Formats: sequence, C-alpha cells, structure tokens
Amino acid sequence: MVDLWSGLAQAFWLVVTLDAELMEIALRSLRVTLTALAVACLIALPLAALMAVKRFRARRFVIAILNALMGLPPVVVGLIVYVILSRSGPLGVMGLLFTPTAMIIAQTIIIVPLIASIAHQSIRDLWQQYHDLLISMNVTQAQKVRTLLWDCRRALLTAALAGFGRAIGEVGAIMIVGGNIDHATRVLTTAIALETGKGEFALALALGFVLIGLAVTVNLAIHWLGRTEREGGW
Repeated sequence: MVDLWSGLAQAFWLVVTLDAELMEIALRSLRVTLTALAVACLIALPLAALMAVKRFRARRFVIAILNALMGLPPVVVGLIVYVILSRSGPLGVMGLLFTPTAMIIAQTIIIVPLIASIAHQSIRDLWQQYHDLLISMNVTQAQKVRTLLWDCRRALLTAALAGFGRAIGEVGAIMIVGGNIDHATRVLTTAIALETGKGEFALALALGFVLIGLAVTVNLAIHWLGRTEREGGW
C-alpha cells in the first residue's frame, strides 16, 4: 500500500512539473492519433454517406463487412501492416516500418470501420427525412452526400470521438509496427506497458493520468464544438 501511494505521489509530481520525457511521449501520442483520426474521417464519413444514399447490389454485404470489421483484432491489423511494410513486403522500399507513419496507417485501418458504421446509422436516419426533398430537387449524388454530412455533423462528431477513443488506447498494433522506439515511436500506451514491465510504476501511472486526461479533454472539446449542451441535447 505504501508503494502505491508513493507511486501516485511521484506520478502526480511528474505531471505537475511537466516532465520532459512525459510531455514528449504524450505529444507524440496525440499527434499520431489525431492524424490517424483525420485520415480515417476523410475515408469513413463520405463512405458512410454514400452507402446511405446509393443503392447497389453489394450494399448490404458492404455494410455487414464494416460492422464485422468493428471488432477486428488490432494485433492482426498490426501484423498485416508489418508484413506489407517490411523489407520483403510490397511497400518495403518506402522504409515506413518502425516510424510514426506506420503507426498512423495501422490506427487508421482499425478505426475506419468503427467510424463508418456509427456514422452510417446517423446518416441513414437523416436520409429517410431528406429523401423526398432531395430527390425532388434533382441533386447529384455528391450534393446529397455533402448535404447529409453537413446537417448530420453533430452526430458525426460522436462517431469521430469513438474513433479517437479506440485509437488513443491502442497498444498491440502500434507496438508491432512502431517498435516502441525511444524518442521515435514510443507513445502513451506502449510506454505504460514498458514502464510497468520495468517496475517503474510512478512513470507508468503518470502516463496513465495523461492518457485519461487527453481522452477527457478531447471528449469535452468535441461536445463543445457540437454545442449539444447549449441545445438541450446533452
């Protein structure tokens, strides 16, 4: 029990004093995750809107696959990305393995199905309300997609938040493709695993506090951007 309180006290001190190593790891983690989230949203949100407005033969199959991929094991994603980016892989010549870029690729693959599936549910409901109006206006598919994405933007922020939560807490895939290299690819989750294994509980706890703090801060920021609390929706 004494060791626990001692570790908590040291962790609190590291956070309060903005320890250089702690801040470096936290900022790298945030940079990698936010970049992956931005790329994933650029892919997943238009895909979700297109599946809502366009009818094609394999539509139900694509939706089922996206829903199934929400539970895709991250370590499997990490292994696949590792094989593709390794020296003997098809993209090995690019030298991306064990870099933040490889971690961004892995996180993007993991969260695209999640964001697309959640966004599709919201956009599909809105499409049922807008269907007759947009059809009568004879707008193009691209215009339908833009309209739905804009008018559904608050619900899409929730989908993005779910993607951020999944990405910021990921450890398996980014450990494989990033290598947890100090001052290069070490992020919060991989650092917590490493420091816990070394018995450095103070730094591990401090990293954990920062991880929780980032998740809560981004959550509040997204709610503020969506202004849901001002419209009685929160």
